[in-house]
Amino acid sequence: MKYTASRLSEGNKVFPAEIYTEENGVTIKVPGLFSGDTTTIAYESISAVEIDTPMIGFSTIRFYHSGNKVEAHGFTKNDVEEIKDYIESGRSRARG
Repeated sequence: MKYTASRLSEGNKVFPAEIYTEENGVTIKVPGLFSGDTTTIAYESISAVEIDTPMIGFSTIRFYHSGNKVEAHGFTKNDVEEIKDYIESGRSRARG
């Protein structure tokens, strides 16, 4: 499933971040003006998922894997909660 950050959020006006939840992992695309950053993480590699959902404004989701952190901002609270739930179920499936 594809989730796209709001263009109204800071840092996403022209090129909004995108998160794809897939069968074996998650892909995070954080585009930039001249270059972008695309990261694909297998569910079994994800050690933690953290979400920040302020009362007003857009939410941020962070993925921790192999000592690295990947962060995407500009999603609705429902989107980040749905992504986190999907990842948690994917991690359970990967464990067997």
